[in-house]
Amino acid sequence: MSTLVVAQIGPASSVQDGGRFGAQRYGLTPSGAMDKLSLAAANSLVGNALLAAAIEIGPFGATFTAKGGSVRVALSGAPRPADVAKRQVEMNTSVTLSEGEKLTLGFARGGSFSYLAIAGGISGEPMFNSLSVNARAGLGSPYPRPLQSGDVFEVAPAGDAPELRLELPKAGGPIRVVMGPQDDEFSDEMKAQFLGSDWTISATSDRMGYRLEGPPIRHLHGHNIVSDGTVDGSIQVPGNGAPIVLMADRGTSGGYPKIATVITADFGRLAQTPAGTPFRFKAVSMAEAQAERRRYKDLLRSLPGRVTELTSSAFNIDALFTANVAGHAVSATDVTTWPGLALDSSDHP
Repeated sequence: MSTLVVAQIGPASSVQDGGRFGAQRYGLTPSGAMDKLSLAAANSLVGNALLAAAIEIGPFGATFTAKGGSVRVALSGAPRPADVAKRQVEMNTSVTLSEGEKLTLGFARGGSFSYLAIAGGISGEPMFNSLSVNARAGLGSPYPRPLQSGDVFEVAPAGDAPELRLELPKAGGPIRVVMGPQDDEFSDEMKAQFLGSDWTISATSDRMGYRLEGPPIRHLHGHNIVSDGTVDGSIQVPGNGAPIVLMADRGTSGGYPKIATVITADFGRLAQTPAGTPFRFKAVSMAEAQAERRRYKDLLRSLPGRVTELTSSAFNIDALFTANVAGHAVSATDVTTWPGLALDSSDHP
């Protein structure tokens, strides 16, 4: 049996899958990957189920070592420097670590979370059919907490299949929301301010909620309502007027008015937005949100069919040093070395 050992890892890294469902009536949060598209992409590259458990890696770097045999992994999500034994590893590709080799990951660039899927999946004891970690509740497996140095994952040895790559469609623009369900607790002026302002995510945010920094959103009738259910992407406005987007480790109910809800198709994009990066919201209809959700689900299901064999771009650096990469060398001051010219003295001074 091969193992993948966590040699070094930063905070905000844990095991996550598609989430824990069917238990919110008991107050049990769904958790799961912050960016399910990237989770599914990584799993597609190593032949796992789309939303199988993988390692969600926060903005900081990490190092993993293969022991007891080779291990195949795939990396997707927030771009970051990655290499195995000084060989560069591209995002959205698979790579095989030989016995003793290390996968070294740098800081995330232009995103917040990357996903490392392991061929054969992660073994653990599911709770409500999920291995997803919720550190506050002490839930998750095989480690019900953020990962730390010395953690070990037992995995099946890698085979000799070729490495794979995956092209993901580009997405951008405002984060789309459906207004409500308590947008009537805010004036038309405040709703226009919410949609017309630049927002940034506070550095104090976490998997439970993203605190937004921008102009205050004032309530019409106070900030307390009868507690009701929440969903991923609910945007609550507490008494200080600073909105909070509820994320994967949210509570299942809340007592602040919710001015809007991030649509499913854009939830992962919001989750990947780095702290301090400005963005805006755009209101869409319920019908448009549902249509985008269907397109998003179709994209997830299409990922295995988009996988192609990785063409190696490696080269022999030693051979490069001895090669004549400049072609025929000439001297700018010696016309006799210029090819294609007559060497008659009348042709030059």
